[in-house]
Amino acid sequence: MKIAVIGNESSVNELTGITNTLEWVVVKNLTEAIQLNDIDTIFNLSENAAMEDYSLIAIPVFVNSVTTTLQQMKTNDWVVRINGWHGFIKRSSWEFAGTLSSVHQSVADSLQRKLIACPDEPGFISARIISMIINEAFFAKEDKISTEDEIDIAMKLGTNYPKGPFEWAREVGIKNIYELLFCLSKTDNRYQPASLLQTTIQQP
Repeated sequence: MKIAVIGNESSVNELTGITNTLEWVVVKNLTEAIQLNDIDTIFNLSENAAMEDYSLIAIPVFVNSVTTTLQQMKTNDWVVRINGWHGFIKRSSWEFAGTLSSVHQSVADSLQRKLIACPDEPGFISARIISMIINEAFFAKEDKISTEDEIDIAMKLGTNYPKGPFEWAREVGIKNIYELLFCLSKTDNRYQPASLLQTTIQQP
């Protein structure tokens, strides 16, 4: 099976490092991927993957799109959304939205990944939960309850989290967290981003 991959070095390495039983072809953009005649599927893990036009694609595609839904994208039934945030590709289960083809499933099987269907809504499930945890940690820091390191240690020791909320924020990207929370807060004020979270992404 031959798969084209689009993304930065970190995301590409995270995906292609899962297995060497597939033939990976790293390309710069969607146009270059489409021009390959013998590929079975495409992974677009770039930050702007949701902004591409997939409407004429005729092979299965996995698109990194946590905040933007399929309904908001230029797409068709060959495209499924996944969470391509840093660290999530390594997980044994992938949340997805869209119509799953036999090729999508075959790729997931080859990568030993379980696919979990989710509604076509911003954030899927795990990204919403982790973003809320990170947001609460920023509220705590904002209120001078504790420091980043102390909050991280407390959450790992007290709740057995694999990472502290600030560690997660740095790994995933604070901008990604803020954009998801801001999107969700438009319909639910529980997701209102902490002021400190917003000012942190604005810092040079």
